Amino acid sequence: MATTNYSGLSQRTTAWAAKEMLAHAEPIEVLSKFGLAKPVPKNTSEQVKFRRPVPFSAATTALTEGTPPTSLAMSYEDVTATLAQYGSVIEITDKVTDLAEDPVLKDASMLAGEQAGETVETLTWNVIKAGTSVRYANGVAGRSTVAAAPSLADQRAITRTIKGNKGRKITSMVGGSPNYTTEPVDAAYIAFAHTDLESDIRDMTGFVPVEKYGQMKAMPYEVGKVEDVRYICSPTLTMIAAGGGASSVDVYGIVYIAKEAFGCITLKGANAIKPMVLNPGTPRGGDPLGQKGTVGWKTYFVAKMLNEGWAVRLECALG
Repeated sequence: MATTNYSGLSQRTTAWAAKEMLAHAEPIEVLSKFGLAKPVPKNTSEQVKFRRPVPFSAATTALTEGTPPTSLAMSYEDVTATLAQYGSVIEITDKVTDLAEDPVLKDASMLAGEQAGETVETLTWNVIKAGTSVRYANGVAGRSTVAAAPSLADQRAITRTIKGNKGRKITSMVGGSPNYTTEPVDAAYIAFAHTDLESDIRDMTGFVPVEKYGQMKAMPYEVGKVEDVRYICSPTLTMIAAGGGASSVDVYGIVYIAKEAFGCITLKGANAIKPMVLNPGTPRGGDPLGQKGTVGWKTYFVAKMLNEGWAVRLECALG
């Protein structure tokens, strides 16, 4: 296959293709909106480092009159992750371009953008659903005995754990523009779940649907809230496993997070998705008649848990 590059397309068309891809990636992405975004400049390193200050313990010793307390030194801890490259290519022949009545370039760019968004979403979900902090629905001992749908009691047990670990409520998310900007959201913990669980979430005691929020603005894919948890459902957030309960029911995961529970390189910015578009009709090495063209994308991405105590997975079944 010929090397994918920008030749054969004007800068304007290439920019349009990039915008088209990002526009179609955006609706699929829900997880990365709530991770700690860490852009990596070009020509730096494949290592991503999330750095945070170590909090001080409470100062419970009374001061002695006339004697200043012992000074404290700042210290930091790093959480590192290694970027990986992902991408895909769609091949288009000159015959399709010349004879097909469909808008091939537009459709290919749309599908490439959707694929890029779903790739990042799946990679992020695989990281956060594998967190070490877990509760099994109805308080059972393990995955093999899970048989209950999510309940208010389960949620309260989880938020109690997160609050006990000093997890803060989320008050912002990554915005919808191509830049690394944030926009405010009403303070809450966020829970992510597969769309199969939507009916069970709606059946939870105290559930408030988004249409009854009043002045509070709903987030993308949000279905409603229960007390101080807002629920977001997406079909990309697949089940955990099969084999729960006596009847081997499917086990789903709902992941509850606090602010900065995980970090990621979000699908944003001028270099987040690199469009690689080559029109058919241009002779090149290996294709002397210019019979093939390609539409493709590539991106660098990594997701990483930053604080296991601020993310708890509830493993449950369908009601």
